[in-house]
Amino acid sequence: MRGTSRDGVHAFLGIPYAAPPFGPRRFAAPAPAEPWDGVRPATEFGPTVPKPPYAPPYDVLLPEPTIPGEDCLNLNVWTPDPGASGLPVLVWIHGGAFVNGSNAVPVYDGTAFARDGVVCVSINYRLGVDGFALFADDGPPNRGLLDQVAALRWVQENVAAFGGDPARVTVAGESAGGMSVGSLLAMPSARGLFARAVLQSGAGHHALSAATAGRICGYLAERLAVAPTREALAAVPVPDLIAAQQGLAAEIAVMPDPGRYGEVAANLMAFEPVIDGEVLPDLPIRAIAGGSAGDVSVLVGANRDEHRLFLVPNGVVDVVNDQLLQMAAAGYGLPAGRALELYRAARPGATPGELLVDVATDWFFRVPAIRLAEAVTGRAGTAGGRAWMYEFSWPSPQFGGRLGACHALEIGFTFDTLAHEAHGALTGGVAPQALADAMHGAWVRFVTDGDPGWAPYDLQRRPVQDFGEEIRLVEDPRGAERALWDGVR
Repeated sequence: MRGTSRDGVHAFLGIPYAAPPFGPRRFAAPAPAEPWDGVRPATEFGPTVPKPPYAPPYDVLLPEPTIPGEDCLNLNVWTPDPGASGLPVLVWIHGGAFVNGSNAVPVYDGTAFARDGVVCVSINYRLGVDGFALFADDGPPNRGLLDQVAALRWVQENVAAFGGDPARVTVAGESAGGMSVGSLLAMPSARGLFARAVLQSGAGHHALSAATAGRICGYLAERLAVAPTREALAAVPVPDLIAAQQGLAAEIAVMPDPGRYGEVAANLMAFEPVIDGEVLPDLPIRAIAGGSAGDVSVLVGANRDEHRLFLVPNGVVDVVNDQLLQMAAAGYGLPAGRALELYRAARPGATPGELLVDVATDWFFRVPAIRLAEAVTGRAGTAGGRAWMYEFSWPSPQFGGRLGACHALEIGFTFDTLAHEAHGALTGGVAPQALADAMHGAWVRFVTDGDPGWAPYDLQRRPVQDFGEEIRLVEDPRGAERALWDGVR
């Protein structure tokens, strides 16, 4: 391959790790990439997988390219020296609620990791129907997860050619990418493919039962007037399939009926990993607590105001009243009355919408991160690993300061890509470089040495490194609220 070299960093983009998943390979498990003769150019990002665009205003807040072409199961590599050996490796799995995202998003540029001695790899994987629909017939489940495993196997077989050490691989991801990492920690087929894991704003609670996933696929097929089978859905043109997927998502968002949509009524993600009993044998958090992650070291955390991204830019935060807040809290399983009073007491003057932000943030992101740290350190099983926890709390000035430390805001800090203008929509262009230096440095230390630089998590002190307007170690932040979720989440 022929890549590019700039300021001591060598980049090889758009490398296929599996064959194009179209034609007879549509909805199949990933097949080996097709070989080529001669020198292949690797100077531009490869095609992106089928996906819809983000709806406004998220198309501006989370800009992502769409690149046409069928060779979409590709990855990118940034390395400080292709001739080196034994370098640590970071494999990045993008977010996007399992329906959006790609490895060509500018904020995921791996240059800074390579600059600091890490071989950085970013991957594409199939999304939405292509990646996660559970068909009524013989279509293999969890194709998006199988793609991730195929990419990790590619890394094991090939990263030495870029200077990397296959025994020093860290798999990392954010949001759906973090949830994917949680699934990989629970998957038999992923064992031995990585030694460390980073989970940003996503952990081990998000997977659908096979019954729910099957119903979701049935509803999608009804919209298209076809059978919910691999063959019937593969015959639907991709734009029509994406449109039906979007229509189903909109229907769920407007009327999230648990009787119809099961677990999806709470998390609003129609397509996500499925507990199929084979590829994903159990809910990831249960498998990890039972020791599935072995001796994998884990860095896990969440942002202080995750859910502000989903409720502030669209104005929903201002239309939530007490009744809606109570309904949402009940849907999340919080005990009636006492729990919300505790949230209120800690936030004098907060509106119902602002309280909902914090309740939803805890249910969706913070508590699952805590549970994963607990599971790895052995609270609920015999995993016996080591975990470190962080919280990101730097508040964005956007939307009059109401965006806070929202979902996805930390990525530019961990990748040290704040200078990239694509991220200014979230940061307002005033993010402190010193905080990026500290946070990116901690990630580099974890990938390189297995220790980000603060005390590992334990069940007595519960230390959490807070990356905010100041950087400090906090013991059991908002512990009373954490305790509310015991036995619930």
